[in-house]
Amino acid sequence: QVACLQCGRKRGVTDVKTFMDMDQDSEDEKQQYLPLALHLASEFFLRNPNKDVRLLVACCLADIFRIYAPEAPYTSHDKLKDIFLFITRQLKGLEDTKSPQFNRYFYLLENLAWVKSYNICFELEDCNEIFIQLFRTLFSVINNSHNQKVQMHMLDLMSSIIMEGDGVTQELLDSILINLIPAHKNLNKQAFDLAKVLLKRTVQIIEACIANFFNQVLVLGKSSVSDLSEHVFDLIQELFAIDPQLLLSVMPQLEFKLKSNDGEERLAVVRLLAKLFGSKDSDLATQNQNIQTDFRICLCSFNFPNKLSFVVHLQQKHLSILFMVTVVDFFIVTEYLKVRSHDPEEAIRHDVIVTIITAGKRDLSLVNDQLLGFVRERTLDKRWRVRKEAMMGLAQLYKKYCLHAEAGKDAAEKVSWIKDKLLHIYYQNSIDDKALNEMWKCQNMLRSHVRELLDLHKQPTVRLSYVSILFNNIENLPDPGKAQDFVKKFNQVLGDDEKLRSQLELLISPTCSCKQADVCVREIARKLANPKQPTNPFLEMVKFLLERIAPVHIDSEAISALVKLMNKSIEGTADDEEEGVSPDTAIRAGLELLKVLSFTHPTSFHSAETYESLLQCLRMEDDKVAEAAIQIFRNTGHKIETDLPQIRSTLIPILHQKAKRGTPHQAKQAVHCIHAIFSNKEVQLAQIFEPLSRSLNADVPEQLITPLVSLGHISMLAPDQFASPMKSVVANFIVKDLLMNDRSTGEKNGKLWSPDEEVSPEVLAKVQAIKLLVRWLLGMKNNQSKSANSTLRLLSAMLVSEGDLTEQKRISKSDMSRLRLAAGSAIMKLAQEPCYHEIITPEQFQLCALVINDECYQVRQIFAQKLHKALVKLLLPLEYMAIFALCAKDPVKERRAHARQCLLKNISIRREYIKQNPMANEKLLSLLPEYVVPYMIHLLAHDPDFTKPQDVDQLRDLKECLWFMLEVLMTKNENNSHAFMKKMAENIKLTRDAQSPDEPKANEKLYTVCDVALCVINSKSALCNADSPKDPVLPTKFFTQPEKDFCNDRNYITEETRVLLLTGKPKPTGVLGAVNKPLSATGRRPYIRSTGSETGSNISVNSELSSPAGNRSREQSSDISETGVSENDENPVRIISVTPAKTEPVKNKEIHSDQATQGNISTERGKKRTAVAAGSENIHQKTEEKKADESGPPAPPKPRRGRPPKSESQGTTVKNDETNKPSGRGRKRAAVSQESSGSLEAGNAKAPKQQDIAKKAAPAQRQIDLQR
Repeated sequence: QVACLQCGRKRGVTDVKTFMDMDQDSEDEKQQYLPLALHLASEFFLRNPNKDVRLLVACCLADIFRIYAPEAPYTSHDKLKDIFLFITRQLKGLEDTKSPQFNRYFYLLENLAWVKSYNICFELEDCNEIFIQLFRTLFSVINNSHNQKVQMHMLDLMSSIIMEGDGVTQELLDSILINLIPAHKNLNKQAFDLAKVLLKRTVQIIEACIANFFNQVLVLGKSSVSDLSEHVFDLIQELFAIDPQLLLSVMPQLEFKLKSNDGEERLAVVRLLAKLFGSKDSDLATQNQNIQTDFRICLCSFNFPNKLSFVVHLQQKHLSILFMVTVVDFFIVTEYLKVRSHDPEEAIRHDVIVTIITAGKRDLSLVNDQLLGFVRERTLDKRWRVRKEAMMGLAQLYKKYCLHAEAGKDAAEKVSWIKDKLLHIYYQNSIDDKALNEMWKCQNMLRSHVRELLDLHKQPTVRLSYVSILFNNIENLPDPGKAQDFVKKFNQVLGDDEKLRSQLELLISPTCSCKQADVCVREIARKLANPKQPTNPFLEMVKFLLERIAPVHIDSEAISALVKLMNKSIEGTADDEEEGVSPDTAIRAGLELLKVLSFTHPTSFHSAETYESLLQCLRMEDDKVAEAAIQIFRNTGHKIETDLPQIRSTLIPILHQKAKRGTPHQAKQAVHCIHAIFSNKEVQLAQIFEPLSRSLNADVPEQLITPLVSLGHISMLAPDQFASPMKSVVANFIVKDLLMNDRSTGEKNGKLWSPDEEVSPEVLAKVQAIKLLVRWLLGMKNNQSKSANSTLRLLSAMLVSEGDLTEQKRISKSDMSRLRLAAGSAIMKLAQEPCYHEIITPEQFQLCALVINDECYQVRQIFAQKLHKALVKLLLPLEYMAIFALCAKDPVKERRAHARQCLLKNISIRREYIKQNPMANEKLLSLLPEYVVPYMIHLLAHDPDFTKPQDVDQLRDLKECLWFMLEVLMTKNENNSHAFMKKMAENIKLTRDAQSPDEPKANEKLYTVCDVALCVINSKSALCNADSPKDPVLPTKFFTQPEKDFCNDRNYITEETRVLLLTGKPKPTGVLGAVNKPLSATGRRPYIRSTGSETGSNISVNSELSSPAGNRSREQSSDISETGVSENDENPVRIISVTPAKTEPVKNKEIHSDQATQGNISTERGKKRTAVAAGSENIHQKTEEKKADESGPPAPPKPRRGRPPKSESQGTTVKNDETNKPSGRGRKRAAVSQESSGSLEAGNAKAPKQQDIAKKAAPAQRQIDLQR
């Protein structure tokens, strides 16, 4: 067979050469080779298994049709059909242009097109089958590797069939039109282009066929005539774009559809006509007056469904054309846009803005003042996306019609108000995105990048290091993908043109004025302009870059003018009151603006006149004004000492006075100002430090706050000089005298939070004392004296004692909340310094984490904001992101949603940082978001609420916390991250808990959390079973190294529990009646889960693991009002009579802080603790029933959600298996006694010991916060 095939191939080649050399005039040769021609059409060749033989036979047959034209040597219609279907199949070989046989396939196509061989088929009854197969083959093989000749021959072949045939059948028309459908168009752009040219070439013949098709579908409603019936509107739009002549007969059919009784059908036609009217150079509206009229009537009669306006349905760019063709009256358009500009949906409001601006940019006369007013209103929209679109749109109109004067004076006057409006909008403190500030910050950053680029060009050889700077520039340009090439080209131009570099250096110079900047920009643009190229994208990008770095707003002259205006307000000669602003408000606002400018334009302030005005502000009684003035000096006064000695001599005593007796904010800025602008700062700071450190007096806390702020910042800014003196201040005063003593008694009002003005001076002083400790340590940045260990133990003790470090019960609950927040924030601040992060124990980390579950709403809110702010700047280690998993327990929907947004932002920033910094791959353990999983698992394993590894309710809570984090991490499966996270959880089960490696229960809890995590991952991702891209590295601080012979294949949750976790209804979860709730363990306020109808589900807002019923329950019960920020101090008080247990005196026992903190936290963390009084027994409170005093007010009809906050006495014990057990925490970690507090570094503290003895006491009353 092989020999036969080889022989056949050789014979075929000979035959091909023979037929190629023959022409139509050689009659003798025709007769001679007629038997061979008939033989080649035999079944042996047409169905030959060898593709090369088939190709050669097809070439021969094509030549035979050429030679014997116009008559074919084959008389049988069936044979002719077989031959042309055979040739059509061979044309599929055209697809591969790199094939060695491609030239023969091309010869076959060329021969068929030149001779128009397929026209022979017109004589056949079923020729349509052949043509359809041919058209489908040619459209399927065309691709971008084909040259123009291939496309030309395909067009010749197909157009000859259409033009010379009796008509085009629907099936053949479908084979052409299907390539115009968007889905097919996107798959094969070359097929779309081929169909487009074919339709243009055959428009005279095919137009009638197209009209018949649309008539069948649109008028007669026969959708079965074609599979493309459902795409008629897409086809009409594409055909109109190809050649409007193709639709001459279709327009009356669309007019008929506009009168349809089906509203959806009419709406679809309106959308289509809007697109046709809006096509480039379209004159459809003017040529079809009847359609115009019907279109207008139809549009006016619409009652658009789902509150969606025609703004959305007609699309932005097409609606603006409706203004131009005057299809719709201005009144109708205005009324629609007026309603939709206030639509609840952000996307619709956004589209209204885009529509109006697009129309205005085409022709300002199309947009009346009322429409522009809608855009002006949206500049104050609550959504940033809408505000941005409105402001950018107005700016574009102003630039086009005022700056460029493209439409004359009338148009410029019409939009002249935009400049003032935008400047007022840009600087409004009420808007959360102070756009002017961000604009100047962006400009300052971009100027620094360009300056670095110019510095690199001054070097003998410009290295590749400039690439990073280029990419920094790209991030600030529109469309970074395209801008990358432009910036590289600009860099090359800078390297070749020294004059261009000098112009650019002048432009970014700090002394460049606005007038000089304008000259520089024009000069640079002139150098780069190309007269032969009217549209120069490169020049446009360079202009955009220059506009962003040029000082077009602010220079020394502008600052001087602003200062003069402020001086008029100070002197009382300004017209502030006439403008409805008091002079004091004007001065404060002016200084705030100058303060912002001082960050971005510091050199523009350097003048004696400006600084004299600022000195005058420093002497004013308004604290805010003085504070802003000091900060401006700090930002701009680097040359005061050398250039303006008179200003220096006046400024120094004022700064000293503010640092000693000003407000805390003034003191901070004064210290930083001295450190920033004076060369002899050590002397200046010593003159402040020494008198303040000697005059500290804890008996007068009102006078302590400012000195503590100043001392803290001094020790942080100059640690070499003041770290040692501060050590004695810390030991003898801060700890012993201030923190370890309660000199005043707080107000027992039951509130968990009080406004700043109601906080006692003593507590404010203690908060500042905690901050001083942190600043002192941050200045030293080392732990050689073990001061950090002692400070961390002190902070942990404050969290353990719930803010009442002395446990004398003299401090109010709102003050305790302040101190808990200060302690948690302090630990988090120290963790930002690597040397201190290393010594923070897992127990201390867990105490810090539990602050996010505090009973006080404001504590949770502020702590979460601080946590997010530090994480988003990559200041905190990755393990602190695991704290957000605990937010799943927050009863307030707003707080859970905020936590989820924080997670999304943090994960996005970390992933982006890894992509942009190749060196980051070496630090993946601290940057890769997926590595938060081990920290989260360890943290949840030590959750005080997690006491029984087999308790389904507790496991449900774990699942919610895990899913709260995993849901965000598993949004994308980047680099097979799902398998990587699963591998981490599996690897943890092969280790032990480093915190307590020898405790079976602790390890069992750890493995149980791992199993719950694996359960969640497996249920939510089918990709997690793939191989992990790399072997995870587990943090040794939390997990031991895997043992060689250790194998842990046990399932710690049963199959029944697994099913229950994934499919069962969420357990009813109690939430805070007033946003607040008590702790379950020392240092943490848990959210008590109670049963019965009074409780609701408290799970993650975004969790998809729960059933719909569970989600409904959650929404009904746990969605606390968004105004709940102030709920802590608005709760009514209910008096309930309870009978507390008997008490006995407390015995103090000295304990080492390490043992106290670590041991107490890790021992039976989950046991509920509801009493905090020194020496009192832990009393378990029953969650389902409370006995009220008969004299108390009746319970409110609305069910109270969650357990109330603790008070001095607790009542109604719980009858469960832990009732008679002693407090598992052993000793309460608390205050350092006065005898030993003087030596903070010694690391010893004294705490009252909990006595496990029954106690008796007289009945007492307790206050419980209830929900209104």
